[in-house]
Amino acid sequence: MSIFAKIGSIFGDSADTTSPKTGNIDAEKLAAAALMVEVAVQDGEFEKTEREAIEKILTNKLNLSLEDARELLAQAEDKQSQSIQILSFTKEIKNHFDAEGRSHIMEMLWSVVFADGEEDDYESNLMRRIAGLLYISDKESGEIRKKVMREHNLH
Repeated sequence: MSIFAKIGSIFGDSADTTSPKTGNIDAEKLAAAALMVEVAVQDGEFEKTEREAIEKILTNKLNLSLEDARELLAQAEDKQSQSIQILSFTKEIKNHFDAEGRSHIMEMLWSVVFADGEEDDYESNLMRRIAGLLYISDKESGEIRKKVMREHNLH
């Protein structure tokens, strides 16, 4: 099973899911989306390109419909605006993903950082904190960052 299939199955709304839910949204799916929003707002703005990048990640990587992705994004924005710390989000992800899964989450987060074509100092700082909280080394996070930069044609 691919990592994205595993993520999709964990994030899916199947009846056998035992994680706490907010409406039809699994807590870990909401946590991942809220982290993406947290990364996007670090430079002081939540730009259209960042919003679209998150929607694309939610639809392409997690196989959500655009409507479900937008609903999740709205809930994530609300959750993120109510939270002053990222610990609860990263804890939810740590509890549901192995090292490979956490690396893929970091890749999604770096994609949000580079959605507007640049990396802000606040975004860089937050990504270092998230990597540490997810037990991802600086070296691995840097490799993921470089991979995403290549994918976005940034050098």
